[in-house]
Amino acid sequence: MLLSIENLCVKYGNIQPLHGISFHVNEGEIVTLIGANGAGKTTTLYAIARLPPPEAPRVISGDIKFQGQSILATTPSDIVRNLHIALSPEGRHIFGNLTVLENLKLATYAREKGADLDKEYEYVFNLFPRLHERRHQRSESLSGGEQQMLAVARALMTGCKTLLLDEPSMGLAPVLKYELFRKLKQLNEEGMTILLIEQNANLALHLAHRGYVLDTGKIVAEGTSAELLGNPEVKKAYLGG
Repeated sequence: MLLSIENLCVKYGNIQPLHGISFHVNEGEIVTLIGANGAGKTTTLYAIARLPPPEAPRVISGDIKFQGQSILATTPSDIVRNLHIALSPEGRHIFGNLTVLENLKLATYAREKGADLDKEYEYVFNLFPRLHERRHQRSESLSGGEQQMLAVARALMTGCKTLLLDEPSMGLAPVLKYELFRKLKQLNEEGMTILLIEQNANLALHLAHRGYVLDTGKIVAEGTSAELLGNPEVKKAYLGG
């Protein structure tokens, strides 16, 4: 088991987004968390990445373990540098005043000396050829789909082996959405472990191996993607059927 979340509760002041959730991600899997807005999905990813919320102090109980060790005392920088976990956040949060290449270079700040960065630039540009075409453009000039590709590529340039993805298809045209998900499948086939939050539950479940359904901070269903796709309650609530 690579990543395990054990009875995780999170509070921000008087708000409690998570009420004791437990789930796990095995190495080499794609696991998706689906649920309505406000269900606690983004809070879960921020807790794993150890990123502090901007609005209020966070209180956590339960545990988050990576390779069997608790990471609750781990700093965000060590999550990236030592555990090789990277977050591609909702809303992309790229640096619009910087070029594509400059955004990618920023993600390498914690890489070990001697890392073959040229080879990794080549990899992400082969994965996302549009970024190579636009590598010297300011990122704010990119389309929404290109910006999302950049957000994923920037996470990859940290040297991550586990990728946390928050709503990667949000705002994308269908053709770009499916193109992005084909790239995510390729990444997984090449060994990347992915924990995915995605508003398009049908698309997410067709990509993922397993999934969990979050509802107001609690996990209310879990199973293989096929099981969740065939679950009448999941279909009715999240799949439009």
